[in-house]
Amino acid sequence: MPTYEYQVVPSPRKGKSVRKIKGVEAKFANTISVLMNEMAADGWEYQRAETLPCEERQGLTGKTIKYHTLLVFRREIASEDGVHETVTTPVVAAPVVPAPSAERPVADSRPEPVFTRTDGPASEGFMGDDSASDETAGDTPKSGDVAAQ
Repeated sequence: MPTYEYQVVPSPRKGKSVRKIKGVEAKFANTISVLMNEMAADGWEYQRAETLPCEERQGLTGKTIKYHTLLVFRREIASEDGVHETVTTPVVAAPVVPAPSAERPVADSRPEPVFTRTDGPASEGFMGDDSASDETAGDTPKSGDVAAQ
């Protein structure tokens, strides 16, 4: 069975101006014809035209869906000996790691993290009693407050 590769190109949106060709339809048809002949010269066979949606940005946060017309070409992939081959992509498997057994426990080589209390503005309430934070959170006025005098 033959194997093909495909190439998709955007369809021209308007016809190019060429001498002796009058009319919008004739210019557009000539542009399509030139494109198809260029692709055929490189061995590409025209298959079909597709109109597909594409989500595009509009402004900073907006999105809109626009439809694009694409031309699909294909060509047969020939093998070196003339016989058709299928192209296979090699599959790379992940290495098999044996599961830890109950007989041999796996030792963790990472040391256990140690959390200690340090002096500083962020250390209040960190791994400490909640009673210390309850004393400061009360509505009792401090000695430097104006309302206490």
